[in-house]
Amino acid sequence: MPPSLEGEIAAVPMFRRLTPADRSALAALARRVELSRGDVLFRERDAPDSLWVVESGRVKVVKSSANGRELILDLFGPGDPVGAVAVFEGLPYPATALAQVPATCLEIESQGFLALLDRNPSLVRGLLSGLALRLRELTARLADLAGAGVEARLARAFASLAEGAREQRPEGLFVPVRLSRQELADLCGTTIETAIRVMSRWSKVGIVRTEPDGFLLLDRQALAELAQG
Repeated sequence: MPPSLEGEIAAVPMFRRLTPADRSALAALARRVELSRGDVLFRERDAPDSLWVVESGRVKVVKSSANGRELILDLFGPGDPVGAVAVFEGLPYPATALAQVPATCLEIESQGFLALLDRNPSLVRGLLSGLALRLRELTARLADLAGAGVEARLARAFASLAEGAREQRPEGLFVPVRLSRQELADLCGTTIETAIRVMSRWSKVGIVRTEPDGFLLLDRQALAELAQG
């Protein structure tokens, strides 16, 4: 018999309102999945059979544009639910989710999860608040990809990544997220060459510097001004 995941469930922010009995019921529906970089959680148009929660690492949600380019719609870190809207709506996943780095996730069977929500209205309210915020962020992100310039889109992406960063270094705020050149380009809907040019210029003028294990935001005021477009 696999070990109980009640402790892991209790550590997830969106499940903190659950009673011990409900946490136990939810743990029975969950399994821990270890993912290597590039492993797929679900693909666009798959049936919403599972709700995923990131335990460690990072998951990216991507969608192919009309010209075949991959666009990164969002990046999810520890504690974040992935695929929740599709599970609630009972509709196919609208995009593909895969591990951006090696990650550990909890996979929760959706039918049992929805039955648990029916028994726990307070949990529904907490979840809806978090999901509404995510939907607003996604709507803004899609608007960015459609209209704003590359530098503005990239600046807004770094501002979003910085929200979860806690390590303040003497030179600036460190964001512990490793992104390849291709992922940087995908994040702001541009070419690798353009992303490299922007990052090179930002490094020279002291805005953002690429580190081996992430990015150092040297001038957050300049980033904020760039984000305004």
